[in-house]
Amino acid sequence: MSTTGMKQRCWEHDYCAPSFYMLTIVTEPRRECLSEVRGDVAAGAAATTELAGAAPAAELSGIALTRDKRLKLHPMGEVVQEVWRRTSSLYPGVEACECVAMPDHFHGILWVKEPQKRHMGHIVKAFKRVSTQECRSKGLLLPPNRVVAAAPAGSVVAAAPAATLWEEGYQDSILLHRGQLKAMANYIADNPRRHALKRANPQLFTVVHSLTVAPGRTCPAIGNRFFLDRPVKRQIQVSRSISPEALAEKQAELLYAAEHGAVLVSPCISPGEKDIARAALDAGLPLIVILTNGLRPHYKPSGRYFDACADGQLLMLAPLPYASKEAPITRGQCLTLNEWAAAITTEEI
Repeated sequence: MSTTGMKQRCWEHDYCAPSFYMLTIVTEPRRECLSEVRGDVAAGAAATTELAGAAPAAELSGIALTRDKRLKLHPMGEVVQEVWRRTSSLYPGVEACECVAMPDHFHGILWVKEPQKRHMGHIVKAFKRVSTQECRSKGLLLPPNRVVAAAPAGSVVAAAPAATLWEEGYQDSILLHRGQLKAMANYIADNPRRHALKRANPQLFTVVHSLTVAPGRTCPAIGNRFFLDRPVKRQIQVSRSISPEALAEKQAELLYAAEHGAVLVSPCISPGEKDIARAALDAGLPLIVILTNGLRPHYKPSGRYFDACADGQLLMLAPLPYASKEAPITRGQCLTLNEWAAAITTEEI
């Protein structure tokens, strides 16, 4: 880990240069002390209060960047959000944009508009330090190194029996490509809904670290595990050289099978495989995806996969180990993943 506490770093990137960053900071030890999500999945669909900060980029125009009414900030979350707002006034050329204080973690988009003398990580360290100090000054955290053996129910100490607000380090994503900023802003705004869905369907968002998916084959998994009990499973395996006509015929055949009870299985490597899997998800059909990367700690699906998991429509399997740095898939890995797909579709558990 770097001296600034970064857990994920792009070594070729200049972190003093202008850029957008998506930051994730987690409470210690994942205490749900910043906020709570109340109500059911639909209860907070309409929102009335703006998110802290305002997106400066034209790319975000037209998005309703609002805070979900289900999200109720705790006093610590209010402090954290206020400290985030003040970041813009403390660092010339830096703007703290959209943020959300979830129960046990914080997301924020930081816009470095002008070159900085110090690494972006120093700004994050200062934010963490100041928010911790202000929580402590308000009696929301214990003094450093103080241990209380017992505390009355409902007291400040009972609610926050620790002197530390944040765990060490943070995660950052550099928003370099077109569309990333808009996607991340939408992700922040959608966090309360996603949290409510996970709470309503915990069994669909719990990683099983060793699931038997075929005789002699176990791997981590997340999603609807009951798909493995279905008697008919069909593998989506499509050559990169397939003609458009043959692909359309293959897709129609597989979707027809899925509509009549089959579960489709694929690592979704070739463009044709991805097209058919996407069509299956769009049609609400059952799908088992064999991931090209493993599941990191505290993994949760993103984007379309998240909604498919919430709907009980998807099972994700991860036979390969997790790699923090993305790399092109090798031919050997392709063969391995297709072997897993074949084993799942042809063998009984």
